[in-house]
Amino acid sequence: MSRILVVAGTDSSGGAGLSRDVAMAQSLGCSVAPVVTAVTVQTNSALIATQPIPPQIIADQVKAAFDPAGQIPRAIKIGMIGTPEAARSLAQALPAQVPIVLDPVLKSSSGGDLMSLEALTPLLPKVTMLTPNLEESARLAGTCHHPQEPPELAELKIRAQIILATGVAAVLIKGGHGQGTHCTDHLFTADSHQMFSTPRLPISKRGTGCSLATALACALAQGASVTAACAQAKAQMTLWLSNPG
Repeated sequence: MSRILVVAGTDSSGGAGLSRDVAMAQSLGCSVAPVVTAVTVQTNSALIATQPIPPQIIADQVKAAFDPAGQIPRAIKIGMIGTPEAARSLAQALPAQVPIVLDPVLKSSSGGDLMSLEALTPLLPKVTMLTPNLEESARLAGTCHHPQEPPELAELKIRAQIILATGVAAVLIKGGHGQGTHCTDHLFTADSHQMFSTPRLPISKRGTGCSLATALACALAQGASVTAACAQAKAQMTLWLSNPG
């Protein structure tokens, strides 16, 4: 069984964060080494409180997961980080040559800010794939986002170029918060662009960003290429969203 490292916060509602990451990983045949960055108090409709974990404790959790005496994680998924200090500590602790998927969780799906843009800066040069939604991609690129006016492909390319310039190897701009009959995700690298599209389902669940990023990390841990990982994760999300459970 492949093992992934998951860096994220807890969610007391169980709908997102580490709980959702572990559930998705296990459904895909991967085990999880969890690194807790923050404890949050959430319901399905509100973020009530957040307690960050000290940066050194976060770094120590990462180092313990990569102890040669244990099963070494083959990929890393990063969600909520918490503070810029935690991001700097995390960036120093992460090993080289391990695929990293970073879900830029700037806000919780239940409402409320979770992370600043500045907190991401130290980590970006180490990231294999960044997975922002449409609003997050605009914020990361410093451009405007209009929810009622879906961005054209040319605008997405501009955002991707700005994000890639930070050192990220690939960026997957998710279309789940968009409009239209199909949900299309756009994968950009320095020299390529690919689209992954499925019919838009009339279903909404919390934890979709966590689930997709974890599915990507699992696919990479199991030896898939970045492109294949995106296709596999997209199919897995359709199955998960179609399941009423």
